Amino acid sequence: MADAGWSMEDMDAAEDEPRGPVGKAFRLSAADSLSLGNAMCGFLAVCVLAWSAIGQLQAQGEFRPDPRYFATAVVLLLIGATFDLFDGMVARRFRASAMGAELDNLADVISFGFAPAFMVVAWAGFSHRMPLLLALFAAVSVLAAGVVRLARFACVKTKSGDFMGLPIPMGAMTVVSIVLLFQASYLTLLGVFAVAWLMVSRIEYPKPKGNLAAVVLAWIILNVACLIIWAADLSGGDLLIQIGAAMQIALVSAIPLRVLMFKREQRKERKDTEAAVR
Repeated sequence: MADAGWSMEDMDAAEDEPRGPVGKAFRLSAADSLSLGNAMCGFLAVCVLAWSAIGQLQAQGEFRPDPRYFATAVVLLLIGATFDLFDGMVARRFRASAMGAELDNLADVISFGFAPAFMVVAWAGFSHRMPLLLALFAAVSVLAAGVVRLARFACVKTKSGDFMGLPIPMGAMTVVSIVLLFQASYLTLLGVFAVAWLMVSRIEYPKPKGNLAAVVLAWIILNVACLIIWAADLSGGDLLIQIGAAMQIALVSAIPLRVLMFKREQRKERKDTEAAVR
């Protein structure tokens, strides 16, 4: 046994490991449960929207988006975003399984890629406000950008440690904000395409760590509260949802502008330094 390079500790460790095709990759950790919860929220959001369409068609012969169904779908997406926010923290605090990262990405595709893309179709296509093919194209751009964003995140790391491109949960919430705030039109669909572009761009967005993570969680809780007030048709609900959606769009738009200004300042400082050296 010594020639084979084995020790008693190695043998004990080997006894603890599962044998055959079932290994570490098939063990679900606490973080994986949150990722699965994220995926289920995304799927339920799609189901709610589909049921809204079927119910309206049966009752009136045409589809008119019901704010209550959209609010329920968005709340489910926000819960999924909360799971996504904490699954990495749980994985670092406890034990992460071998398939944790892959499971997280697959769940994100459902909640923040497929679900908001379907919402765009229901908002612009099923309501006949825009040509169905154009609505489908906008929705496919959101889904494709999200998938590419996640695939690139798995293999590309920035020097600063920040995200390259708009993170897919924030991209999904921005698409949802456009849907909630505006009627479908060529201009608003252009905004959806812009969000898709931001997800695959090289603009760096800060990671939610420490205090920033707490701010993101508070933002999610506030949005859920506003959506509940809006869906319940309480006084001031329309104003709250408009303010929240506008702030989300403004936040996502402001970061690229700040990055461009920062890079411009860096180029100016570099030129001034080179001129001084000469």
